[in-house]
Amino acid sequence: MAVAEHGWEGLARAASDVFGWVYFLAWSFSFYPQPLLNFRRKSTVGLTVDFPLLNVLGFVSYTLSTCAFYFNKEVRHQYAIRNPQAPVPTVRANDVAFAIHALLLCAITYTQFWSRLWGFERAPGKRASRVVQGVFCGSIAGLLIVGFAVIIAQQDPEDPKSWAAIDIMYVASYVKLIVTCVKYVPQAFSNFKAKSTDGWAIGQILLDLTGGVLSIAQLLIDSFLNSDWSGVTGNPAKFGLGNVSIFFDIIFITQHYILYRGNNAETQPLLG
Repeated sequence: MAVAEHGWEGLARAASDVFGWVYFLAWSFSFYPQPLLNFRRKSTVGLTVDFPLLNVLGFVSYTLSTCAFYFNKEVRHQYAIRNPQAPVPTVRANDVAFAIHALLLCAITYTQFWSRLWGFERAPGKRASRVVQGVFCGSIAGLLIVGFAVIIAQQDPEDPKSWAAIDIMYVASYVKLIVTCVKYVPQAFSNFKAKSTDGWAIGQILLDLTGGVLSIAQLLIDSFLNSDWSGVTGNPAKFGLGNVSIFFDIIFITQHYILYRGNNAETQPLLG
């Protein structure tokens, strides 16, 4: 019986590793279709500037928190104090690689709205909406406020209720989650108004859906192997990110393949 349980545990760990790297590849490749489509069309018409702008903010925050949970000894120690039954953060090497890679691709996509740099056509008068500007400024303010609170607070490194550097990382994680909840809405509404998904790369959505499902699967497996679901609650960005992404992916797939299928001017290859 013990041998069988050990065998299942080994299989689960292997599945977690495979899921992790497959989701890393799927989500990493999902950032290529949009900039490639923009480059092929020499235009960003059809893509809202809100989407890449919030993506940059989100992945700066996500990269910060992910690298801290993986590399920073102080943050990892504070995590262990707050989660004694599962003291090792569920952030993996593929999470770090994904975050850094995604940040670079998002930055490139955002710069494609700079006509002087790329020479691409863009819809006239397209600026970030007031709501998105508010989310952007509010997120920065939240990070600064928590950072200031950590600096001035009397810190006891062994007290799980004390303000600590890990709280800044949690806020950064929540910034990424908030950004993910907001960033898709302007694009979905833009598609709705145009009754078309032209200019919006559907390949990124198909790959994003694959990555979201496998990301959640890996997190659940890792938490099960640790015999404690604080691996999920202690890593809210990864768990929430996967669920929110799946929800909006389904909306975009419905728009592209069902609602506005006959309204799109051209078909798209998977990678733009």
